[in-house]
Amino acid sequence: MHKVSNNDSRKEVDEINRLLNELFPITRSLTGPGNRETLRILQDLVPLEIREYPCGSDVYDWVIPAEWVIKDAYIKNECGDRIVDFKKSNLHVVGYSTPIEEDLPFASLCPHLHKIDAEGEVIPYRTTYYNRDWGFCVTQSQYDQLAKSEGLLSVKIDSELKEDGSMTVAELCIPGETTEEYLVSTYFCHPSMANDNLSGLLATAFLARDMLNAPRLRKSWRFVFVPETIGAIAYLNQNESEMMNLAGGLVVTNCGGPGQMGFKETFLSEHTVDKAICLAFREASIEPLRYPFVPDGSDERQYSSPAFRIPVASITKDKYYEYPEYHTSLDNLDFVTGSQIAESLVVYRRVLRILDSNQKFQSTQPFCEPHLGKRGMYPNVGGGINQTGSEPLADVESMMWILFLADGEQDLISISEKSGIRFAEIEFAADKLREVGLLDSAYPQEVQES
Repeated sequence: MHKVSNNDSRKEVDEINRLLNELFPITRSLTGPGNRETLRILQDLVPLEIREYPCGSDVYDWVIPAEWVIKDAYIKNECGDRIVDFKKSNLHVVGYSTPIEEDLPFASLCPHLHKIDAEGEVIPYRTTYYNRDWGFCVTQSQYDQLAKSEGLLSVKIDSELKEDGSMTVAELCIPGETTEEYLVSTYFCHPSMANDNLSGLLATAFLARDMLNAPRLRKSWRFVFVPETIGAIAYLNQNESEMMNLAGGLVVTNCGGPGQMGFKETFLSEHTVDKAICLAFREASIEPLRYPFVPDGSDERQYSSPAFRIPVASITKDKYYEYPEYHTSLDNLDFVTGSQIAESLVVYRRVLRILDSNQKFQSTQPFCEPHLGKRGMYPNVGGGINQTGSEPLADVESMMWILFLADGEQDLISISEKSGIRFAEIEFAADKLREVGLLDSAYPQEVQES
């Protein structure tokens, strides 16, 4: 699987920064032309298959809303000055606002204004997806200016809700040697905010490129790009049988901040995905924040819902809800950098590699340990094991752990976890044991078929 050299790493950071700058200004929502533009840009990185789901479609208990298109919006004072201007920040308009063009006194406008108590020029992020309404998000100083206006305020939102439109999603399915399949999902429904979730969007695209270019994949991988909540629900609805058979997955979100790395557990908390994440952090010498599963946050709620029960986790770097810039204009390109996203990619790549290489084995010699010496896999001179000054025995410790635990139930992740030996070393030793006929795969035949 793809490994990143120092030179490649610098190039990758530059590439991430370029894409951050290109994608950040685009107006995204649950639907609309900005979403399609975003996916078209990502298609230059990885060959995504783009799907359109018609608006008005029933998807379980939900209905895909009308497609939202916005061209301009502002609030002008009596002198004709734009106090609030959508063209300066797309966060200024409440997502899915209905069109309006009226002159209003401040008292009538005020219920449609959203602000937060914060120092500096901070614009909050708000939406009204499923309630036809309109509104503006403003800084405290803009609010004060509007409140002091003596005349009527000119209010305009040039938007359209297209009932005959569609919601855009994308996927990339990469087959492996087995039918065991993992999900990597992200969302792209937010306008100009960097950590939530351009960071996850770009990390997912880079991971997809890695797996597509990998010389060998044991597992199959499904990369999914959807608007949050309704997009995941619709994708599950349209791919129900395939999604019910997934082994586990990741929702990639909020992984580009300057803060400490962490992860949100799967709903099972000790699933293979959780263990792979813990191993990846251990091998990167990172002590992560650990967040227990709760049924809020992102699309793990949908993927892990009762009918599907896909164990899904998230690796984060400034997790949603946990940083003051969250869902404001301060979640910008000063807060998120390519190098910070690259730090998360290091851990994500380890996780994907571990999951893809993970296997269960059964010893072909389960009655006591096999004789490694006669196979040239053990020192000819005994007595020096673990003795001060003696040469370390290459792979012997790994092989002894594997042979002891190779009962058809323990996988390589569990063996690495219990032994404290790096996963790659366990994997290498298992390959050696299999080559000399001491291990058999414990996977059922139908999983071994490609």
